[in-house]
Amino acid sequence: MKTLIAGLALALMAVPAMANDYEPSMRDYLESEILLWAFDPVLIDAVRAQNERLNHPSQARIDQLDLDWRAEVGTSHHPLVDEVLISPAADFLTSQVEDSAGIVSEVFIMDENGLNVAASSATSDYWQGDEAKFIETYGVGTGAVHVGDVEFDESVQAFLGQISIALTDPDTQEVIGAITVGLNAEMLY
Repeated sequence: MKTLIAGLALALMAVPAMANDYEPSMRDYLESEILLWAFDPVLIDAVRAQNERLNHPSQARIDQLDLDWRAEVGTSHHPLVDEVLISPAADFLTSQVEDSAGIVSEVFIMDENGLNVAASSATSDYWQGDEAKFIETYGVGTGAVHVGDVEFDESVQAFLGQISIALTDPDTQEVIGAITVGLNAEMLY
């Protein structure tokens, strides 16, 4: 496990041109904080289990799951959302948000299909597989990092951005999913 994290840290040093003014601070936070818990066994086990359970669903099935998720968010009946928000992995992610003293706004992990596995709070959609946060991490491989744009969020009156990395199984060294961490970029300076 230490070898995997050390390898990821080295891969992160090969930084392409910065996408935003906050990117260096976001990458620093990734290296100093997120990598300490992003490969925790509870998260890896949850992704492994969902990959095995879903076993490469068709795009039609993925689209239906995404529609189901969107229909459930904000309603009183939400079994699919509950699967993602009520689990040991979700509890672990929620504790990372709480322990960050406001720096981390959200965290979610995705399986090999880009579908949510666990999250600290409900995302707007279930399928992330068509978004850069997944394509540029899972699709690239071990050590891949995607730093999203930082934008002002009116609802919390802060500049927020996301950083994502590929999740690698420490036993097989295969990429099995991805993790996205929402950050309050202003708190990183």
